[in-house]
Amino acid sequence: MTRILVTALLATTLLSGCGILGKEFDETEGWSASELYNKAASELDAANYQRAIELYKKLDARYPFGRYAMQGQLDIAYAHYKAEEPEAALAAADRFIKLYPQNPYVDYAYYLKGIVNYNRSIGFLDRFVPLDTSQRDPGSALDAFNDFAELVRLFPNSKYAADARQRMLHLRNNLAEGELHVARYYMERGAYLAAVSRAQYVVERFQRTGAVEDALELMVAAYQRLGEDELAADAQRVLVMNREAGRFLDDEPDPSEVSLARRVWDYLSLDEN
Repeated sequence: MTRILVTALLATTLLSGCGILGKEFDETEGWSASELYNKAASELDAANYQRAIELYKKLDARYPFGRYAMQGQLDIAYAHYKAEEPEAALAAADRFIKLYPQNPYVDYAYYLKGIVNYNRSIGFLDRFVPLDTSQRDPGSALDAFNDFAELVRLFPNSKYAADARQRMLHLRNNLAEGELHVARYYMERGAYLAAVSRAQYVVERFQRTGAVEDALELMVAAYQRLGEDELAADAQRVLVMNREAGRFLDDEPDPSEVSLARRVWDYLSLDEN
């Protein structure tokens, strides 16, 4: 009986000790804001994204005010982006924009949102197998276009604005080509009115893209199939006139690979929180 009692007490002590030890293993307990931030930043630089995210969350929970927390909230968006967690990255960037709309580096948050959605529109397979991105669901491409447009509208002189404008041109070309893919699909299935509608949408909404020439050619063919010779002639006349005037633009080259920096402001002289 005594042995059983001793064993039970020992087991209770061990279990209690495990709880204490578990708490002691949080090496960050008692760390200052600067210590938490610097450790998170070093983990992020070392590509240990999940550990960095964990530390940034602790920084935000323990020291929700001050410049370390503010930079940490921007860094965690970048960490989620690098960890291929787009929804979390967008949410973190949106939170920074909402909390710090007048921050001098808020343009980075808008740009990061655009890059996240831009990469989503490209997709995972494109990193290994070249695919036609215009055939993808345009949802993320539209989101990226709107993100970049908002950046350019609010911060036309931002250092990210030039790249955003280039990506907007590329996205417009892809969106126009996507509409053309749908129009061609309708043509192949004999839905000529639907094909004309899609092609006309490209001509009206994406005038400064290389897809307009193909859209007009498709309209000519669709009207001919419908027996609408006068409308076909009108479309042909517009096609020839613009072609002779050199108004059709070649597709823009793909934007170069983005090189986002985590450090967007100087950490020197940051106040201790």
